[in-house]
Amino acid sequence: MKKILVTGANGQLGSCIKDAATNFPDLDFVFVSKEELAIEKTNLLTDFFKKNTFDYCINTAAYTNVEQAESDKERAFAINGEAVKNIAESCKENDIVLIHISTDYVFDGKKKAPYLETDSTNPLNVYGASKLKGEHYIQEICSKYYIFRTSWLYSQYGHNFLKTILKYSQEDKPLTITTEQTGTPTNANDLANAMLEVIAKNSTDYGMYHYSNSGETTWFGFAEEILRQREKLKDANLAKTNHYRTFAARPEYSVLSNKKFLFFFDQPSIDWRKSLQNLFNHYS
Repeated sequence: MKKILVTGANGQLGSCIKDAATNFPDLDFVFVSKEELAIEKTNLLTDFFKKNTFDYCINTAAYTNVEQAESDKERAFAINGEAVKNIAESCKENDIVLIHISTDYVFDGKKKAPYLETDSTNPLNVYGASKLKGEHYIQEICSKYYIFRTSWLYSQYGHNFLKTILKYSQEDKPLTITTEQTGTPTNANDLANAMLEVIAKNSTDYGMYHYSNSGETTWFGFAEEILRQREKLKDANLAKTNHYRTFAARPEYSVLSNKKFLFFFDQPSIDWRKSLQNLFNHYS
């Protein structure tokens, strides 16, 4: 039975992996929160890997606050860069397959067509740059790794766009949402299942992959669909803007191409609207 460590286990994706794990009885999971294992603390991390044996490590621990990262650059790079280097070194030393999550924000959004794994990176913000640093460390250190770049993650857990829209609509607060950025909302439950399927299939097709739901929309389009599916659109105080000011610059177009993932792992890509409906059906 393969033994899998999941870091950052109480975060959004970690929580979704806990749910997905029930569908994989042949896999043995160890879930650790950031409080139990702070990945930026090198000595603690090294010690932890010495005392425990794993076949896989899924690293979901990350600094994910895109806005705050602009003024907290040192910590963003400490967690998304240097701490990832520590994990990569421990995985290499202990012959563990590392599975790491990265982001569409490593791209600058100027391509205007779905991004391939081989496209040039050029992050526009600190968060994207810190995640790219982590990618580079893994590629330099490890030979057995999967990096899954994903986009616009949401779920029933944590703080995310979906939950914010629902909260604001319930409180009848105005929602002014940007049309400036186009991407693909991705259900974190789908990503969790996809990663565990890769493990279950004993794949050795290591490397960089893009994984998201299929289709594309703007943040305004995502908000509109959330409210439509919840039958709240008619009464919502929703407006669009093409000038929404933020501290962090964001790519105008960051849709990811799933073709490589589909080719190697033969897992269907679910349309983002359908996946949103699946979440509502399951958790309403």
